Amino acid sequence: MHEVAVVILNWNGLDFLKSFLPGVVQHSCAMADVYVIDNASSDNSISWIKENIPEVKIIHNPVNYGFAKGYNEGLKHVQSKYFVLLNSDVEVTENWIPPVIAYMKSEGITAAQPKILDYNRKTFFEHAGATGGFIDRHGFVFCAGRIFDAFEEDHGQYNENKEVFWASGAALFIQAQAYFDVGGLDEDFFAHMEEIDLCWRLKNKGFRIGACGQSTVYHVGGGTLSKINPFKTFLNFRNNLFILVKNYHDSNLTFLLFRRLMLDGIAAIRFLSEGKTSYFIAVFKAHMAFYFHFRLMRRKRRLLAAGMSNENRVGWYTKSILVSYYLRKKSHFSDLNVADFHHS
Repeated sequence: MHEVAVVILNWNGLDFLKSFLPGVVQHSCAMADVYVIDNASSDNSISWIKENIPEVKIIHNPVNYGFAKGYNEGLKHVQSKYFVLLNSDVEVTENWIPPVIAYMKSEGITAAQPKILDYNRKTFFEHAGATGGFIDRHGFVFCAGRIFDAFEEDHGQYNENKEVFWASGAALFIQAQAYFDVGGLDEDFFAHMEEIDLCWRLKNKGFRIGACGQSTVYHVGGGTLSKINPFKTFLNFRNNLFILVKNYHDSNLTFLLFRRLMLDGIAAIRFLSEGKTSYFIAVFKAHMAFYFHFRLMRRKRRLLAAGMSNENRVGWYTKSILVSYYLRKKSHFSDLNVADFHHS
């Protein structure tokens, strides 16, 4: 058994497994065990793995638990020091694991990600993580290399290893003990943004999150839900509000939530004006779901607050990324003022 386990969650993803799993095994098995956690697939995924790549270890979930619970249940059966939660639609490269693990060990990093480029435009950063995630004063998230829909081309400008606020769940390296110590992924999220919540919980205990520019993977994106999907819009708006209630522990949370709900409302009206009625409805449903689950999230907030110690806010952008992007036209991460980020 290796100290690293690459763990892929699968649900009816046979096509992606055929395309990418052989490369994962080829470029990982020298220093990692490769697992597939299967969420009760019905597309012959597991029989194909057994017949074609028998060295892959398979963990069976009895039903489709979704992303968060699927990983939580499956990882209970993996005995390694480091987990790599890898999406099934990710193409890895030669030597992609050692630089990240070395960086984590040398710098005391608890969770990290490699550089994530777009599989379909391989010189451009990909939406889900790019070269590390950040968060602004209103809880909006963005990345080095991708702010909203502005995707930078990779010229090596973000190759340095750096501490960030969150690391992408598309290729998330994390210490196994820390994963379990903070309760794993929040199963009430089902999918989307649960890795940001996980990273914030880690940071509220003083742990460090990083991005390693010496390792590269390529992400297709939209492997489970397409990039343009009302249900994904619902999850992102709802889960972003969940994250704030659970993890933002300043006294002005009520004011922050009020501003966020107003900004979300503006986004919903914009969807409606563009004829995207299904997206307008998705935002409305996200807010209704948020109100319905508010007491639950508040209880989680109280439990998490009791365990906070040495809060780490590195990667927190003290300004509004909406203002910086839409009004001040700062579409590149390098356009943002370094002094406007927390560094300790």
